[in-house]
Amino acid sequence: VMLVSLCAGGVGLNLVGGNHLFLLDMHWNPALEDQACDRIYRVGQQKDVVIHRFVCLGTVEEKISQLQEKKKDLAKKVLSGNSATFTKLTLADLRLLFGV
Repeated sequence: VMLVSLCAGGVGLNLVGGNHLFLLDMHWNPALEDQACDRIYRVGQQKDVVIHRFVCLGTVEEKISQLQEKKKDLAKKVLSGNSATFTKLTLADLRLLFGV
């Protein structure tokens, strides 16, 4: 068992010894989570990898998860050329996050 924060665990580690990843802290940037997940998908991994994300209904984590999906969708559109503009975190996004 190894406990490490998302930011520390997403950089410079090769964790092929494990095959279960538990994400307990969410980040507004889905790329950071993806990078942390990629640490156990390395050359030498011989087991099936399972990633567990803990998101409680009605919490800020649920709202961050929704924002992550929105950001991933936007990134796909930008990279495919289907989106003319790139947007930043909007006031509506902040209201969604903080429930105001």
